[in-house]
Amino acid sequence: MKWKNREPLTREELIRVIEGKGKARRIPLLYDLWIYDNAFGCDPDAYQKWQAQYPCDAEEVHLKMPGITEGFPEDPDFFWAPPGTALDPAKGLDAQSVLKDWEDEEALEAFYQTFPNPESPALLGGVPQKGGRYRLGRWFFCYFERLWSLRGMENALTDFFLYPDQVHRLFEKLTEFYLRCMERAREEWDVDGFFVTDDIGTQNGPFFSLEIFREFFRPYYKRLIDKAHALGTHFWLHSCGDIRLFLPDFVEIGLDVIHPIQKNTMKEEEIAARFGDQICIFAGIDVQYLMAFGTPEEVCREVEFLIKTYDRPAGRLMLTMGNGSTPDWKIENLDALYRASLNF
Repeated sequence: MKWKNREPLTREELIRVIEGKGKARRIPLLYDLWIYDNAFGCDPDAYQKWQAQYPCDAEEVHLKMPGITEGFPEDPDFFWAPPGTALDPAKGLDAQSVLKDWEDEEALEAFYQTFPNPESPALLGGVPQKGGRYRLGRWFFCYFERLWSLRGMENALTDFFLYPDQVHRLFEKLTEFYLRCMERAREEWDVDGFFVTDDIGTQNGPFFSLEIFREFFRPYYKRLIDKAHALGTHFWLHSCGDIRLFLPDFVEIGLDVIHPIQKNTMKEEEIAARFGDQICIFAGIDVQYLMAFGTPEEVCREVEFLIKTYDRPAGRLMLTMGNGSTPDWKIENLDALYRASLNF
C-alpha cells in the first residue's frame, strides 16, 4: 500500500526542524528507531517487508560501547570491569556491582588502568556510504546508567553522598572516553547528531535532586553538548520518566533534542508551553499502554494530540516511539500510527 508523503525527508530538512529554523514538508517520523523485529515474531524478514512501506527520516549507526565484563572479537579487552570480574547470571545487572568497593584501592586502580580505549577497532564498524538522510550516531548508557551498571542501583544512588570524589573521577574518565568516541564518529562516519540514553527520571519524579544533577551531571553533559556543537552536530538525549526538574538546565546548556516526554509522567501541554520554542521535542508515542492494549482509533487520536500540542511554526517537533518495541505490540496499531502521522 502506498501512502502520501512517504518519501524520506532530507538531512537539511531535519536540521532545520531541530534548530527551529522552519518546518519540513511534514513532521519528521523516526518511529523505526524504536521498532524491532520482536514485534514481528522475531522475524527480521517480516519486519523489513513491513517497514519498507513507510518512511525512515533518519539513518542510525550504533557506536558499540564496551561490554561489562567481556569484550568483542575485534577487541577482547574492550570492557569496563576490572580483569577477572564475573557477573552473577541469577541477578539483574542493577542488583550487582562489578566495582564492589570504592575503598579497595587495588581493584580501583586495576579498573582505571584497564579502562577501555576509545581508539578500539570494536567501537565503529563499517557503515554504508552516506545518502541524503540525517545520520544519527547512537549509544546506550551515558552517565547515570553507566554508574549503576558498574555499581548497582543501590550503590549508585548513595555514591553521590558517600563517595562524591569517586563519582566525579568516574564521570571525568567517561567524559574523556565519550569525547573521543564522538570525534571518531564524526570523522569516520560523518554523523549529523549523537543520541544517548540516560534514564534519570522515575514514573513519579526524578531519581535525585536538582542539586545532585547540577553537581554531578550538568557539567559533564555540557562538555558533550559543547563537543557536539564544535563538531557541527547535534546532541540528543533519551530519558524516561519525569525530568521536568532538569529541563531548564538542559535547555540552558544547549541540548538540541529531548526524548520522549514520557506519557503519564509529565503534562505534555505544560512541557510544550514552557519549552516547545527552546528545544526540539522528540515526542514519544505511549508504549506502556497504547501500542499493546489500545485500539487503532486511540492511536490516531494520540498522534493528533501530540502534533497539536507540540507543533510549532519554526519546527521543533519530531515523532517516534516512547521506547523500544515488545512482542505484544499490535501490528494494526503500528499501521494506524503511520497512517495517522502521514495523513494528519
